[in-house]
Amino acid sequence: MSRKLAVLAVMVGLGMGAIAWRTARAQDDEDEGPMSNMHFMVVRDWNGKPIRNAAVVLHPITKNDKQAMGGMELKTDDEGKTGIDGIPYGPLRVQVLMPGFQTFGEDYQVNRPEMEITIKLKRPVKQYSASGVQESAKKTDDKKAGESKPEEQKPQ
Repeated sequence: MSRKLAVLAVMVGLGMGAIAWRTARAQDDEDEGPMSNMHFMVVRDWNGKPIRNAAVVLHPITKNDKQAMGGMELKTDDEGKTGIDGIPYGPLRVQVLMPGFQTFGEDYQVNRPEMEITIKLKRPVKQYSASGVQESAKKTDDKKAGESKPEEQKPQ
């Protein structure tokens, strides 16, 4: 029973997201024009294997090249695939988020009735910061400053 409720909740959420998406994209025009069916595949950069449960976030872009309010999040299936129908032609910002991978972001021009986009996520890179290096050096200096010769034991 709870599985049916979860599926129903996801379907309602997607429906509400689609309504918000179309509202955000309807910028002053009653006729939205041509629409595209978008298909995404998310894979690992180094071996091409699919990534399941990756968040594919779609953001409409306004006429003055700014990210519009609203947007929609899709999740990839076991084969790394997801998609949505009825995306209006025009600029679209796509972000892909998945723990353990670098965040992906790129703008696309939606201009065909069917679009397939393959996104290759990379491994995270090590991050270095000056403050981390300084703190590490400081700890080493503090340790050296705090070192003292052991006290001689006095016979009792």
